[in-house]
Amino acid sequence: MSVRYYVYISDAKVDMLLPQVDAGFSRRRTTEVGFSLKFVNARHSVEAEASDRVTRLERVVRHLDDFGDVGTVDEPGQYFRGRLLMRWGPLSPGGTPLVYFGGHTEHTIVGLGGARGHVFGTPTSASAEQDQAFAPSTMPGMLAALAAVGTPGEEAVSPEALASVHRANRMMRGTDQEVEFLAKRLLHGPSPYPELDAHHGMTVLLGSPLFVALAD
Repeated sequence: MSVRYYVYISDAKVDMLLPQVDAGFSRRRTTEVGFSLKFVNARHSVEAEASDRVTRLERVVRHLDDFGDVGTVDEPGQYFRGRLLMRWGPLSPGGTPLVYFGGHTEHTIVGLGGARGHVFGTPTSASAEQDQAFAPSTMPGMLAALAAVGTPGEEAVSPEALASVHRANRMMRGTDQEVEFLAKRLLHGPSPYPELDAHHGMTVLLGSPLFVALAD
């Protein structure tokens, strides 16, 4: 059995996708958890909520793997999976609570960003407030947090937006950690700084992760 040590789970995406994947699953889990919580103490209530969080995510991930357009970092579909050395941590330009993961393959500079409240262990209430106020995992919120010019749509890939991802990756400090992830593609295009890349012809990829986990 595969066991993951999650560092980030996007409850907002899971809550949006799960009813489309399996509406009956949501109703069953709500009933089961609600019944169980009547008979457990506060500590077990927290454990039950964490377990349910992971179970809901895994149901969505299984569906996307089986039926979704899931590609790789170098060849992304609507979603992409990866296992990379990445640097990550909080970014708060202008007060926006963004957590950002930056890394690269030989062909692609990749950045993942989302609400800092979705980092595993952060109180749910903080996550909800941050999403409502800033929506940092959406395209406009993400690019605003990365100091991009304008708010281009998914198909309108501007050099300024690509440059923002490029700059954010170069700004990341700290130690590389190997992580695995599944993310929604937001932005994909040629690097605006080919002269700075180790390999010419690099592309830039920005995604909003459903999950990020430490790799074994």
